[in-house]
Amino acid sequence: MLGRVAHGIFWMYRYLERAENTARLLAAGQRMALTRGQDLADAEWKSVLTTLGLRQAYEAQYDDYEGAHVCDFVLRSKDNPESVFSMAERARTNARACRSAITAEVWEAVNEGWMTMRDMLASPVSDGSLGVVLAAVRRESTLARGATHGSMLRNETYSFARLGTFLERADNTARILDVKYYLLLPSLSYVGTPLDTGQWDNVLRSLSAERAYRWLNSGRMDARSIADFLILDDRFPRSLVFCYSAMREQMGELAQIHGFEGSAHECMRELDMRLTGKSVDDIFDQGLHQFIQEFLSGNQQLASAIADDYRFLG
Repeated sequence: MLGRVAHGIFWMYRYLERAENTARLLAAGQRMALTRGQDLADAEWKSVLTTLGLRQAYEAQYDDYEGAHVCDFVLRSKDNPESVFSMAERARTNARACRSAITAEVWEAVNEGWMTMRDMLASPVSDGSLGVVLAAVRRESTLARGATHGSMLRNETYSFARLGTFLERADNTARILDVKYYLLLPSLSYVGTPLDTGQWDNVLRSLSAERAYRWLNSGRMDARSIADFLILDDRFPRSLVFCYSAMREQMGELAQIHGFEGSAHECMRELDMRLTGKSVDDIFDQGLHQFIQEFLSGNQQLASAIADDYRFLG
């Protein structure tokens, strides 16, 4: 496979996953903001921007944290190169450049998803239609992923698609957990209060994890239990352990196909060892924020190593 094709597949699926994750985060932010006073609602929208890494860019355009402004900036603003519409457009551009490597079903799903986003985001999204738009973003990503799973050969194209998906998903889970624990909680005096419980509930909803977590933990809401679930529970498809297990499998497939292991495989093993055998107590003893920052740094190193080994071309 040419490096430019591997690059296109890898990033197409990263953008699809990122758009879906952004929609989930906005939906959770809206739900939280509607149940709080203005000050706490502003803090919630600020946390959404912080998680997405867009706070500085947003503050260059706005001097408030109104939900309508935040959603418009994140979804469709031309001043935001990381908007949901930009991600849909980049996913489509990559899919078009790699059409010979993907099935007709995958191309149709990505192209139709882009057309849906183009039409829905042609003008500012009203409060009343925000839920419909966010559901559409999630649905279009799910359709593309389903087409991939149901129609593509299990070859190197599939491996790069899965690597892009789970590397992006792990990054998103880690960032949401870090922002909640390190940045959102106003004070230790809030621990155990309805505000604290509501924020943890919001974290779970941002990751589509609320029902699964409550089913496993009888509704218990505390930092350690939730961190344990989102980091170490290999049954949950957005946990860090699950994502890395999926990536490890695909890295093994690529090694078999190409007949060699490179720096990315060594990096994968090293990062795997940081998770293997860990307990949530080990993580909290180290410091959750420090653990997540190291994880995010390692995740980025892995992405760079994959690009180097397989000669990605920008």
